[in-house]
Amino acid sequence: MSEKQGLRRSLLQTRRQLSEGDWRDRSDRLCEQIRQLSLFQSAQTVLSYVSFRREPDVLPLVTGERHWGFPRCVGESLEWHSWQWGDDWLPGAFGILEPHPDSPQIAPETVDLILVPALACDKRGYRLGYGGGFYDRLLSQPQWREIPTLGIVFEFAYLPQLPVEPWDCPLTGVCTEARWVKTQP
Repeated sequence: MSEKQGLRRSLLQTRRQLSEGDWRDRSDRLCEQIRQLSLFQSAQTVLSYVSFRREPDVLPLVTGERHWGFPRCVGESLEWHSWQWGDDWLPGAFGILEPHPDSPQIAPETVDLILVPALACDKRGYRLGYGGGFYDRLLSQPQWREIPTLGIVFEFAYLPQLPVEPWDCPLTGVCTEARWVKTQP
């Protein structure tokens, strides 16, 4: 576990050192990469996240063309709720903005794509998160397993190989501001 902890510290430090302009520019270029993906273009319902600790900001992708969902941390699980511009955000358990708990929930069978935040992703599709296991628990459930998942990281956090635990779930692909890589068939 100490190798993962060291990577987390290093990557968080690198993200913290991005200037506001550099972070915005990288986020905008990453959004443009996502917009070009047929996987995204054909998706009607997309699950995403609100940027935290200088994660890539993908909120510019949110338009009325698609149905959007964002997570709420409830105990050890993620619950997905509809969100659109004009809806309220509330600070969640970790200080991350979340949709209002009364907003409609999204059922897994309606989801076409999940944009997954990460500290890092590797060429095999494994991700390094913050250590809470929320996404691995979610993606290991049968109803979520077949939904395409796209790890969202800046190019400096796309690594050749990450340490992997038996419970880690690989993602379908990884997108950075420079490229998109399909990692799973």
